[in-house]
Amino acid sequence: QVQLVESGGGSVQAGGSLRLTCAVSGYTINNKNMAWFRQGPGKEREGVATITSRGSTAYADSVKGRFAISQDIAKNTVYLQMNSLKSEDTAMYYCAADRLAVHMWNFPKSWNYWGQGTQVTVSS
Repeated sequence: QVQLVESGGGSVQAGGSLRLTCAVSGYTINNKNMAWFRQGPGKEREGVATITSRGSTAYADSVKGRFAISQDIAKNTVYLQMNSLKSEDTAMYYCAADRLAVHMWNFPKSWNYWGQGTQVTVSS
């Protein structure tokens, strides 16, 4: 049974930082694509960052230069370091695994497995 458990969310003031963690079980992240998505109030779920099986990364334009995705293969864990947070980053953040190759990484339908999310609230 595949489980993705996100943690590390919380409330922070604008300009602050948070590090999100996605602990994965039942599925090895080694040589696999992983991603972080978010869904703000009244908004569609959007791709935030992805790390490929080769370790390359890609980001949504809105977070480039502020967010960084990384992974610890030994711990089977993916991270999202978020710096210089803005009020518009307020959202539920989700970890995703097992990408379908035919779709763009930032489409939710591209991913088979999801965590339950962790809330990030940024106050200005």
